[in-house]
Amino acid sequence: MTDFRSVMGIGKLAVVTGGASGIGLAAAKTFAAHGMRVVLVDKDSDKLAEAEKAVGAQSSAAVVVSIAADVSDLDAVTALERDVVKRFGSVHLLMNNAGIQPGSSVFGERANWDSVLGVNLMGIIHGTRVFGPGMIAHGEAAMIINTGSKQGITTPPGDPAYNVAKAGVKAFTEALEHELRNTDDCKVSAHLLIPGFVYTPLTSRGRTEKPDAAWTPEQTVDFMTDSLKKGDFYILCPDNDVDRATDEKRIAWAAGDIVENRPPLSRWHPDYKNAFSEYLKT
Repeated sequence: MTDFRSVMGIGKLAVVTGGASGIGLAAAKTFAAHGMRVVLVDKDSDKLAEAEKAVGAQSSAAVVVSIAADVSDLDAVTALERDVVKRFGSVHLLMNNAGIQPGSSVFGERANWDSVLGVNLMGIIHGTRVFGPGMIAHGEAAMIINTGSKQGITTPPGDPAYNVAKAGVKAFTEALEHELRNTDDCKVSAHLLIPGFVYTPLTSRGRTEKPDAAWTPEQTVDFMTDSLKKGDFYILCPDNDVDRATDEKRIAWAAGDIVENRPPLSRWHPDYKNAFSEYLKT
C-alpha cells in the first residue's frame, strides 16, 4: 500500500474534482497546507475562483489553480488531463469527488438518472481511466481516492439513481485496487472514501446551519487523512449520530438479505423492521 506521507510531500501534485465546495474544498485545503500543488476542478467557474483563493491561503508555498470541467464528459476530462500534465507534470494524488444529488425515483425523470450516473459514476470512471495510466507510468508513489457513499452499500429507499451510482463507485474502486496491486512495479493505490452525514451544499437541502448529527467537511477530511496514513482502503466515516459499530451492523444486515434470503431492503420491510431494531441492540 502506498505511504500517504510520501504522496503528500511538498511540491507533489493533487487534482481534486468537485473542488469548489464541501469535502473536495476541505481536502484541497489540507493538501495545500502540506505544501502540495493543487488543481481544483468543478463546473462552477464562479465558485472555483473563490475556492482557489481559499485554498491558496493555506500555504505560501503551494501553487493552486482552478480549471472548469464537466467530469461526465470524457472529452473534457481527457483535455483536462492533457492540460494538467503539460502545465504541472506528474499527478501524485487524484481525488474523484465531484457529485450531484437532484433526487430520483425508479420511474421518475430520465434527466435526473442521466445526470447522476454521468457525474457520480462515469465522472469517477473517466477520471480514473484518463489520469490513472500516467500516474502508473511516472513510477512515483501516488493515490486515487474515489468518493463513494454508505447509500451505495446499504442502498436505502428514496433515491435509487444515487444509490446505483455509488454502488458502482464501490465496485469500480475495488476492481481498481485489485488491478493496481497486481500491476508490476505499480506504486499507485486506490481508496474508497465512504462519508457519513456531512453538511455540504450537496446535503444542505436549504438548511443554513449544520445539523447536530452532521460532521463538517473538515472533520471528514481529517478522518480520511488519518485512515490513509494507516493504509485503509475502505474509509468508513462515522458522524455525530452514527458510530462505526452501527454502520457495521447496517452493512452486515444488508448483506444478510441475500444470505438469509430476506426481501430486499428488509430494514424497511414491515415484517422485518422489528427484527432489525432488535439486531441493532445486540
